[in-house]
Amino acid sequence: MNSKQLVSATLKGLPVSRIPTGPLAVHFCAGQAGYTLRQYTTDPRALADSVIRYYERFKPDAVWVSADTWISAEAMGAMVGATADNQPFGGIGPSLIQSAADIDRIPAPDVGSQGRYPLMLEALSRIAAALGKDVFIVACMDQYPFSLACALMDINEMMLKLYDDPPFVQALMARCEEYAFAYGQALIQAGADLLSGGDSPAGLIGPDPYAEFALPAEQRLIDMLKTATGKPVSLHICGNSTRILPLMATSGADVLELDHAVDIGEACRTVGPGIALWGNLDPVRVLSQGTPESVASEARKVMEAARNLGHQRLVLSSGCTLPVETPCSNIEALVAAPQTI
Repeated sequence: MNSKQLVSATLKGLPVSRIPTGPLAVHFCAGQAGYTLRQYTTDPRALADSVIRYYERFKPDAVWVSADTWISAEAMGAMVGATADNQPFGGIGPSLIQSAADIDRIPAPDVGSQGRYPLMLEALSRIAAALGKDVFIVACMDQYPFSLACALMDINEMMLKLYDDPPFVQALMARCEEYAFAYGQALIQAGADLLSGGDSPAGLIGPDPYAEFALPAEQRLIDMLKTATGKPVSLHICGNSTRILPLMATSGADVLELDHAVDIGEACRTVGPGIALWGNLDPVRVLSQGTPESVASEARKVMEAARNLGHQRLVLSSGCTLPVETPCSNIEALVAAPQTI
């Protein structure tokens, strides 16, 4: 099996020779290739070159195509930018959505023209042309509807609206769902093997609001994307998502991306053998601040915990995105770890 086949087989629960690797390398790639974050996030050639050179240097089984978590928000009209060349893009200026009337002013999605959608699709096409035959490609479809809605308005206001004006929240999320669906389909057409979306603010609201607002939107979007594309879909929620793991397991996602705060053994027991887990080494304490020896040790703990519970669907990775200052030797240790178990 090549890497693409290895990851694909793992996600399906088929027997494989070893556990695949797929660190969440995003801005780390830019630093390795000598680009500023501004170049990486605004030039499709720089983004593609960064990912390709990262793969050539470390040879993970899966690579990630992502710029930041503001792609869809910008496409919908949010003001997005960076304060310096090596700062990530984020929201700037006033929130796009401040009243219900603002929702109606958001145009229909057009992935060929809005914001950085065309840039991301070109970068992905370049990466797929260079690596797609042999390497598994994860494309970030940006954010699930709840998180995207939080990006379009002040997150504190959004949390209040959950209780004060639920119809407003549902209306905004419905428009966000349209954008996520359009972008996800386009990413598959450009060469992605797996769609990954983030819903981290949904991890802050507690199980009951999550079940009422975020989860139904996740379920609808995942079902639509899988039906339309035939490709697997992943769900990423940062932090300690243990309390909502049983709910996340009902989202329909083929993969759950787990941060380091989640115990991998408990996750295996909670979600069952039919859902793949992607994670979950601490990106800071272990990968950025640790040593190759400590990385290898922590990686073995994750892999052995899953193996001891008979969980075959595991991709070894960082629990969240790699810090740009992560030592290369630690990435090498992560990628090499499955050979030792």
